[in-house]
Amino acid sequence: MELITDKYSTWLGDFPDHWKVLRIKNLFQEMDSRSETGSEELLSVSHYTGVTLKRESLENEDDHLTNAASLVGYKLVFHGDLVINIMLAWNGSLGISPHNGITSPAYCVYRIKGDNNPEYFGYLFTTNLFKAEFRRHSTGIIDSRLRLYSDKLFSIFTVVPPKAEQDEIVQYIKAQEEKINLFIQKKQRFIELLKEQRLSIVNNYVTDETKNWIWLRLKDIMTVNDEALTEKTEDDFVIKYIDIGNVNSYGDIAEIQEYEFKYAPSRARRIVRKGDVIISTVRTYLKAITLIDIEEDNLIASTGFAVLRPKENVLSEYLNFALRAEYFISSVIQNSYGVSYPAINSSTLSSLKIVIPKSTTEQQEIINRIKTETATIDTAIAKSEKEIELIREYKEAMIAEAVMGKRKG
Repeated sequence: MELITDKYSTWLGDFPDHWKVLRIKNLFQEMDSRSETGSEELLSVSHYTGVTLKRESLENEDDHLTNAASLVGYKLVFHGDLVINIMLAWNGSLGISPHNGITSPAYCVYRIKGDNNPEYFGYLFTTNLFKAEFRRHSTGIIDSRLRLYSDKLFSIFTVVPPKAEQDEIVQYIKAQEEKINLFIQKKQRFIELLKEQRLSIVNNYVTDETKNWIWLRLKDIMTVNDEALTEKTEDDFVIKYIDIGNVNSYGDIAEIQEYEFKYAPSRARRIVRKGDVIISTVRTYLKAITLIDIEEDNLIASTGFAVLRPKENVLSEYLNFALRAEYFISSVIQNSYGVSYPAINSSTLSSLKIVIPKSTTEQQEIINRIKTETATIDTAIAKSEKEIELIREYKEAMIAEAVMGKRKG
């Protein structure tokens, strides 16, 4: 085992004198066992949630079964293994798996050596200190091309407390996380109540029919699913992917995931552009509807969405509000099929009608009224979200201090 002297570990900063400094290769070994059946639980890796069960975010309950044949050869993961998305190691897309399962062949799987607690290193490697070091050792010119290969990972130094201290640090972090997570849950519930109030205001405005309003089919005022990726797309083309599970009922996009095309979900096909409105065609009653307000050349939505591109006689922002109207959602439900996961096809969806003002001037007036009336609510939401952001920053700082032996008291 290679013990590193102080001159090689300057970037690590201060830590207890009795802790060791070793290369990661002395602590983890790479595992490359492959699934022979593809029937194991498919795992997902994110810098938001670490390693989780993929089925928890699937759009359709059968997705992980229908794709089983394509999962043969995926990498086996066991409880306690470190899983790293080598394309996004620099932003903390890694974690210690709490599950047995399989993961993408594009990811790397590592197993702890000797008498060490893998959870300690899971926390350590997600600190800003180590994310910066992972970035420094990654190969590539721009963020979307960075790769942290195993030889580079193994060359990085890390602190190694005695096992008893590793366990103590993990226990402390988990206890603090429990308190922090409870605070966040309460704040998030408060935000949900505010957003429900906001939706009620929006619904009232977009259903207030007057003599100047007309009923039109969606396909008369917008195009549907104009553009899509084909199988001829280059394997290494990097996409930014939005799936249904990433859009909540208030139109917030929780996460945009990056993939190389060859590793992207089979549903990652619909090209979306700024000004498009996307609406889930699966369980539309959950209102996974949002306006795309960012300019991205490689933004791709799941085929579980219908991509609506308004024509000149309707404003995108108004459409985003109008599709949330209770009457429209009820119409979608009535025209959907299936029990557990009711769905509507894009053709049927485009034939449904919404009521809108004739002029875009009046549409803009309604948009302005909605924004004025919901301004106080939006302020309260922003304040609560800021409090969540601050407590998460505190959580990061708490973890960073704990894993480096700087915890006070």
